[in-house]
Amino acid sequence: MTRKRSFPPVVDEQVRLLILGSLPGNVSLAHSQYYAHPQNRFWKLLAEVTGADLPALPYADRLQALLARHVGLWDVVAEARRDGSLDSNIRDHVHNDLPTLAASLPQLTAIAFNGGTAAKLGLKALGPRAADYRIILLPSSSPAYTRPYAEKLEAWLALRDCLA
Repeated sequence: MTRKRSFPPVVDEQVRLLILGSLPGNVSLAHSQYYAHPQNRFWKLLAEVTGADLPALPYADRLQALLARHVGLWDVVAEARRDGSLDSNIRDHVHNDLPTLAASLPQLTAIAFNGGTAAKLGLKALGPRAADYRIILLPSSSPAYTRPYAEKLEAWLALRDCLA
């Protein structure tokens, strides 16, 4: 089983909403980009939430557009062994230091988890600090989670409240 590592967080001191995934999939790791798999709906969902045409932007500009809207990104798993890209294959994981990151973000009010594995592992990693934030559980943007797009979008639109 291959050992895989997450990317650095995409944050600045103005972040009010932090979106946490589990661990980048193989396509994302190969491109060194969050949510690089063309079938992952992350950028499309966030485009609907933010009103910015994120899928049309180059990757670096996508990240800047999120930061301009006070949205940060990271993953709950720092590293793990995993064959393939499925969260169910994550083994021997090490958490990212979510409490320290959250404490370093003075404007942070909400943490959203992209999928069930991110929520389960992330809430455990946050521990009692989770009570300090509005916690939003989102259906995974991954193509492996086959819930209809319209249902995913309905849940993701709750993030708009965190952007005001």
